[in-house]
Amino acid sequence: MNTKSYIFSSFILLFIGLAGLTGCQNKTTGKTGQGRINDIKFDSLQVDKESYLFNNTNNPYCHLQINFLYPVSTNPPAILDAVSQHFIITTFGEQITGLSPQEAVERFTKEYLDEYHGMEEYFQEDLQHNDDPEAIGNWYNYVELRYNEIYYNRNNILSYSTYREGFTGGAHGFHLLHNYVLDLTTGQQVRESDIFIEGYEGELAEILVKHITKENGVSRPEELEELGYFSIDEIYPNNNFLADEEGLIYNFNEYEIAPYSVGSTNVQISYPEIRHLLKPDSPVSKLTIDN
Repeated sequence: MNTKSYIFSSFILLFIGLAGLTGCQNKTTGKTGQGRINDIKFDSLQVDKESYLFNNTNNPYCHLQINFLYPVSTNPPAILDAVSQHFIITTFGEQITGLSPQEAVERFTKEYLDEYHGMEEYFQEDLQHNDDPEAIGNWYNYVELRYNEIYYNRNNILSYSTYREGFTGGAHGFHLLHNYVLDLTTGQQVRESDIFIEGYEGELAEILVKHITKENGVSRPEELEELGYFSIDEIYPNNNFLADEEGLIYNFNEYEIAPYSVGSTNVQISYPEIRHLLKPDSPVSKLTIDN
């Protein structure tokens, strides 16, 4: 087995393992904590499709798997559409909007498969001009996995994540995690500017760097660059966070502040560390009372 085949086969095994976890990860009550569980109910839609170039099972194929959790009722009912559209856009992209969850999944599935089959002429040309058809075939094996997960669902705050993992014929796959916080009194996303006072960025960046330094077992931030991180001056708040009763959890994806070999970076910050930077009347202020 050549290197590319091995990489693809290994990624498929990882893909299958992750897909098997999605059923238990799509929680409707969220993280255990204090306070009232939000009055919001969810359902889910699944897709598991394989499609071969030229519809020939001897050719490369794509494997698309979706496990999409979406709201079916909210209290107040008026925010249902806003929350539903937020889930759709963050999972499938801004080009898919104004649709029901079912329509969104169907449209994304069709567009993904159509785009994959759009490569058929290139695949055919590569076969005609290359002496190693097996190697060419490996570059056209694609995997796409998308799912979402509820992290915290209490006190009118809903924190959730969307995951995208895939393989597009390169040297390795890719992994993307994006976090979101919704205010269920309005149905709107909570951003850093809603939580922090003006001018928070520099000090919050220092707190993030301090945590990453400690987690990597080094004493000075500058040593992070020796471990592969990019310039520590590029580590900055990125709005990719979750909120719960203990604090905020930030995520930096691959290539954002470090190369693929380092992987993603997660940082958990407690409310006491950032209390002086928080707006007293922010959407998450109710979560900080006991911290």
